[in-house]
Amino acid sequence: MSDIAYTQNNVDQGTLRVQVTGRQGNEPIPDAKISISYSGDPEGTIEEVNTNSSGMSEQITLDTPPLEYSMEPGENQPFSQYTVRVTAEGYRPFTVSGIELFAEQLAIQEIRMDRVETPGNQVDSIVIPVNTLWGDFPPKIAESEIKPIPETGEIVLSRVVIPEYVVVHDGPPSDTAARDYYVRYKDYIKNVASSEIYSTWPDATLRANILAIMSFTLNRVYTEWYRNKGYNFTITSSTAYDQKFTYGRNIFQNISNIVDEMFQNYLSRPNVTQPILTQYCDGQRVTCSNWLSQWGSKFLGDQNYSTIEILRYYYGNNMYINTAEEVSGIPASWPRMDLTVGSTGEKVRQIQEELVRISQSYPAIPRITPDGIFGPATREAVEVFQSVFGLPVTGVIDYRTWYKISEIYVGVSRIAELV
Repeated sequence: MSDIAYTQNNVDQGTLRVQVTGRQGNEPIPDAKISISYSGDPEGTIEEVNTNSSGMSEQITLDTPPLEYSMEPGENQPFSQYTVRVTAEGYRPFTVSGIELFAEQLAIQEIRMDRVETPGNQVDSIVIPVNTLWGDFPPKIAESEIKPIPETGEIVLSRVVIPEYVVVHDGPPSDTAARDYYVRYKDYIKNVASSEIYSTWPDATLRANILAIMSFTLNRVYTEWYRNKGYNFTITSSTAYDQKFTYGRNIFQNISNIVDEMFQNYLSRPNVTQPILTQYCDGQRVTCSNWLSQWGSKFLGDQNYSTIEILRYYYGNNMYINTAEEVSGIPASWPRMDLTVGSTGEKVRQIQEELVRISQSYPAIPRITPDGIFGPATREAVEVFQSVFGLPVTGVIDYRTWYKISEIYVGVSRIAELV
């Protein structure tokens, strides 16, 4: 059934927010025109909006299939699919097709546009494949969950470090024509989770699945699995070998929130240093003994199992949630305490300096004076930053806000521009 046909009978709605930035400098693009249509009828525009000074659209309410379609396996597609076209003066038009919307969920679509004069064969359109729970994708080839330690002289890390970037090979390892993408670690995890599970599922289920995705990824990072085989990437987008990653796809706000809270975590077993290669399957088309079942974890979440109870149900009682001590590539790690009105010192000054630089690209954020004193002006700047980037507006620099400020600062200052 086409997306238009089933949408006509929809009873539920979701929301979409589009963020438009320039690819070269990560600068927000204000007053970009966004046209939205059903993916099955790309010429029939149903909504038109413009971005604000921060390159953000308003939240756009759109029709979706009923919520219950995503709550158990069935024959009805649980998400609607939309096409977004973006035009902006001085930039090449950009189109994304297949944006997925679920009932009662906020989807976020980032559009990165190239200037008209940018040379080379740049990407100006993206087609998002369907979620792996709905589509037909190769099942995972089983591997040992703990990798042998390489011989002396080969590449292996001495401790678990959260990387700033991973290099994703967009195909199976042997496909030399596949493109490699440099992707921020957190963005990679959000992308995979949005590609492989449904955002409508219970919170504990989402967290269990996201922890499995993160631990799998960090095992590839820690063991330098592909680099030890002579490849120049961290992980692939092939579901047969790794996890599904789709360049440019939309993510979901609740998944993004969970990743922001948990991105330093991974799964471990006693007396094993490396993150566990936590494999999983859908539990319907493919069943997998001693691996996490995605649909099974959903039903356990329905029964009020906690995150760790879900994980131990599948991986055993000696599975634990661990925390990496270091986050690589950021200006500085979170000070392990919230910064709020009355806080003082170099950490306050650092975050003020980062906010000043960010405000040059995002003018809605008030300019402040970096003096190392967290006063009302700094609180206001933090509140506006949180509002712009979809964080709870508290005026407090907590764990999530600290790392989000660091991420945006790195982007706009281009000190780590790799793509």
